[in-house]
Amino acid sequence: MSTSTELDEIRIIEQGTPPTRFARGWHCLGLARDYKDGKPHSVEAFGTKLVVFADSRGDIKILDAYCRHMGGDLSQGAVKGDTVACPFHDWRWDGNGKCADIPYARRVPPLARTRRWSAMEKDELIFVWHDPEGNPPAPEVAISEIRTPDAEWTDWEWKTLEIDTNCREIIDNVVDMAHFYYVHYGMPTYFKNIFEGHIAIQEQRGESREDIVKWDDPDIPRLLGNRSVAAYHGPSFMTDDLVYIYDRYEVESMLINCHYPVGPDKFVLMYGISIKKTEQVPAEIAEQLMEAMIGYIGIGFEQDAEIWKNKTRIENPLLCEEDGPVYQLRRWYEQFYVDVADVTPEMVQRFEFELDTSRPVEAWKSEVAANLARQAGEEEMV
Repeated sequence: MSTSTELDEIRIIEQGTPPTRFARGWHCLGLARDYKDGKPHSVEAFGTKLVVFADSRGDIKILDAYCRHMGGDLSQGAVKGDTVACPFHDWRWDGNGKCADIPYARRVPPLARTRRWSAMEKDELIFVWHDPEGNPPAPEVAISEIRTPDAEWTDWEWKTLEIDTNCREIIDNVVDMAHFYYVHYGMPTYFKNIFEGHIAIQEQRGESREDIVKWDDPDIPRLLGNRSVAAYHGPSFMTDDLVYIYDRYEVESMLINCHYPVGPDKFVLMYGISIKKTEQVPAEIAEQLMEAMIGYIGIGFEQDAEIWKNKTRIENPLLCEEDGPVYQLRRWYEQFYVDVADVTPEMVQRFEFELDTSRPVEAWKSEVAANLARQAGEEEMV
């Protein structure tokens, strides 16, 4: 029978509740080409519905989806010239949020305005700005250059998942070194975090797990490991300068990992990859590799999603020395959920932490070796 003292020492999980407020920052909505087909598009985000469309010049415009006249859904209407027309009564709204025309009316009411959302197109991607205070985006938080202009790249290969949990779960991965071994079948040999201002960086080098990831076909290049510098630019858009190291060549790629909240307990996760064309990796090889790479990157995100689906929210994680700076990351992340006036110096000041990977790598290599020996024994028995 447990004593009261023993019960007092049990660690109790504090779940907390997801914030009802949504993060301030630029949020990627996906590929620009998907919104430039002459039709209005519906996006459920930030607890509401948006309509996204391209005007006659191809510029992306984003408005509240519900018409201020009688509540019709503009995303179910049609693009007419530089306006989106409501399917209910054909009220036509321009990209600035003003009703430009009511075909059956003598004049447009002076107060016929709706909410316009700031939009940005960068490197063939579309972004929307969200700020609970209604402030415009500050220049210093603009999304920086995504792919280097000094090289030729493949088109984006792009995938989308909808996940039923709060989006903080994916942010925690920035510092979670150990899960790469147990969930994604990699072995981090170097791991460092840097937080400063609105950017959070994860630097990583890793090796493949030979006991799980096998290459039996000599004609297929063998993946040895990777080098990665991943950076969140604000609360939801991560670029990853990712180099895959094969036994025959290295493949330089840009991985995008981004999301936007649908509600407090649901978010849309998107990921995409573009490969740099080089002498070692010409266009035809780059295209073939991209299909394979998006496949196993997708497996990784699906593995994460399965964990998130079954885990609980935890405000007070119990950490060991070899875990990353979870609490410092969450302090950085908090800046996007408070008013600008309430952002503290601790949230944005520079913080660096290099994790000592020697102990986990030693343990993991021993486990891999034992697994390989066991597998070899099982094959001999067969």
